[in-house]
Amino acid sequence: MTIKYTPDHEWVEIHGDGTVTVGITVHAQDALGDVVFVDLPEVGRSYDEREVAGVVESVKAAADVYMPVSGEITEVNEALRAEPALANSDPLKSGWFFKVKLASPSQLDALMDSTAYDELLKSL
Repeated sequence: MTIKYTPDHEWVEIHGDGTVTVGITVHAQDALGDVVFVDLPEVGRSYDEREVAGVVESVKAAADVYMPVSGEITEVNEALRAEPALANSDPLKSGWFFKVKLASPSQLDALMDSTAYDELLKSL
């Protein structure tokens, strides 16, 4: 299992079948506080890289969730819609947001590995 990160604090789990799973990082959920609502994208819709694909709202703020790569939404986490707090309690597993069929797998090369993401966090 390979995980990469965006500067906007999304994580991307890369699967060998040309799909990825996307969620928000521990840093993002810490900054947001208690998540109370998520707006997830529509299954079957295609998005361009960096396009807003969803929104996460907390008691403190609302934040956009950006597409880390171009592709088509193949699945959304309905459990997260029903229980938004999963984004806080388990952001890297059961708190995932959506799955994407990659349009351009080479876009994954521009994402950060864990070492680079940790360096980014130190600079904030």
